[in-house]
Amino acid sequence: MTRINVGNVKIKRRYLDRLKQAKGLSESSIVSIERALNKYDEFADGLDYRAFTSSKAVAFRKWLTEHQGKDKPVSAATAYYVIRQVRGFFMWLSGEPGFRSKITADSVTYLSLDLKTVRAATSPKFTSSPTLDYVLKLVQSIEPVNEIDVRDRALIAFLLLSGMRVLAIATLPLGCFDPETNLIDQDPAKGVHTKFGKTIITKLLPFDRQLLDYVLEWHKYLATTRLFGQTDPFFPSTKMQQSDDGFSFEAVGVEPVFWSTASPIHRILRERSEHARLPYFKPHAFRHAAIHLAMRFSRNAEETKALSQNFGHENIGTTLLTYGNLDTYRVIEVIKKMDFGGKAAGALSTDQINEMIGMLESLKDKTD
Repeated sequence: MTRINVGNVKIKRRYLDRLKQAKGLSESSIVSIERALNKYDEFADGLDYRAFTSSKAVAFRKWLTEHQGKDKPVSAATAYYVIRQVRGFFMWLSGEPGFRSKITADSVTYLSLDLKTVRAATSPKFTSSPTLDYVLKLVQSIEPVNEIDVRDRALIAFLLLSGMRVLAIATLPLGCFDPETNLIDQDPAKGVHTKFGKTIITKLLPFDRQLLDYVLEWHKYLATTRLFGQTDPFFPSTKMQQSDDGFSFEAVGVEPVFWSTASPIHRILRERSEHARLPYFKPHAFRHAAIHLAMRFSRNAEETKALSQNFGHENIGTTLLTYGNLDTYRVIEVIKKMDFGGKAAGALSTDQINEMIGMLESLKDKTD
């Protein structure tokens, strides 16, 4: 068990409070950073932070990369995150009264990983995602016998057409969707849980008319048949009722209650995919799928930027570098259509080439 150093606890708490109050980080981010800092405490076993040196930094780096967690080494991504947070903490400490004479900025720079590990941690990861055909098969496998079936079908369609994060969907009020324009107002002030509390205006992407109809029909049903209000959930929770035998509970429809977590959406996708005998994809994979599909229709830098903002990305580099990587099947499909015989050489105009260069250069500036 790690020894507790009261002085360390106090200064660490002051640092975390600064991140929350001055930097505006969310509570979940603060918890994550605190866990990272606790890794150093575990390594140093309560040693006073003032005793930090370059040799301690090197030793911690070695300990972290060799540390076993749940019977396996810590991943490169985890090690990279922990090192970054610990480095930020000690860099801040090096300028604080009582610490600046003990901790040098130079010693803090030793809190770094080798380039191979950094590349492994920061390189885009391939994420398998559903295709449009998959989503169509999944929704078509749902026989709309009751309103739970209709909700689940609309939910799956909405996951793909909106590309929204799952917690934002779980907390989306009915009034935040305009069926006339297909615009979604992801407004935290209205209870929508967006990443970093950003307000995001999203337009449903019409990848398929039938999928869009499922969403619109569900909205109309809630508003006109069930008389849900503007502040009631777009995708309400399942209403459970005691069965006639009194020994169990059964689903009898939906009720105007928000899901408190994203777990029910995960469960719906898992159960529906099992019933359809299709592979299971997590909700976030539908976001990847939406971005991959949308990018195929982008013809220039302006359209790419518009799509990026539609998905809530302030930096177009996030869209292209994190989500924009082509999956293996798409790579093969694109290459098959390329003309390597030279017949189509020079098909791009000078303006198109300059536009692409400008976009790539702006991406480099933002990711360097």
